[in-house]
Amino acid sequence: MKVSFIFLVLALMAEIIGTIGGFGSSVFFVPIANFYFDFYSVLGLTAIFHLSSNLSKIFLFKKGLNRFLLLYIGLPSVLFVIIGGVLSKLVEGSMLEISLGIFLVVLSLVFLIRKKLVISPNKQNSMIGGSLSGFTAGLLGTGGAIRGLTMAAFNLEKSVFIATSAFIDFMIDFTRTVVYYQNGYIHTHDLVYVPFLLVIGLVGTFIGKRILVYIPQEKFKRIALILILLIGLVTLGKFLLRFQ
Repeated sequence: MKVSFIFLVLALMAEIIGTIGGFGSSVFFVPIANFYFDFYSVLGLTAIFHLSSNLSKIFLFKKGLNRFLLLYIGLPSVLFVIIGGVLSKLVEGSMLEISLGIFLVVLSLVFLIRKKLVISPNKQNSMIGGSLSGFTAGLLGTGGAIRGLTMAAFNLEKSVFIATSAFIDFMIDFTRTVVYYQNGYIHTHDLVYVPFLLVIGLVGTFIGKRILVYIPQEKFKRIALILILLIGLVTLGKFLLRFQ
């Protein structure tokens, strides 16, 4: 199988932007990969890609983990990523694609319009946020933004935030990799990309960390949200063009 180096460059950009913006790379990687692979292959590749990406974040931002959030966001996330992953097999790929487009558009608009949107830092909201994050990660391939919004309520130091989020994401990705494998989403002909994506996960996280020192996260977050909105609109446009 011929490797698309344009796709690999876009994957690297997704990892860098996802690290700086705080949303995670999947919110960019999934719709980009959808232009090159069928949606089920995208889910499988995303899970594998994220495993290396999150290990890199845990290592590079290792300044302690928040045990409360690991318990009340992490465990519900792992449970519901299984549910979302199983349900993805029962839903047609085209419907998952349009759902992803709508999800990205709504998500970005909510964050752009409600700039001061906050969630109360309590156990109930943590469990709800973790459940929604895990479910969308399993069903659509991305749920980091929901988890990020939930975690932001606890006003964590930046390195602790990223390390804790990455550890939770790692548990999610490990779990959904098993589910996706059982579903048949990890195809032999796609595995040629895995070594490249593992390296990109490491390099992209490292570059993102270095850039984060010079760019205020809030300023970059707005740029990232606009990109998410555009990607969501392009995803929907691509889907609608098939029926013209």
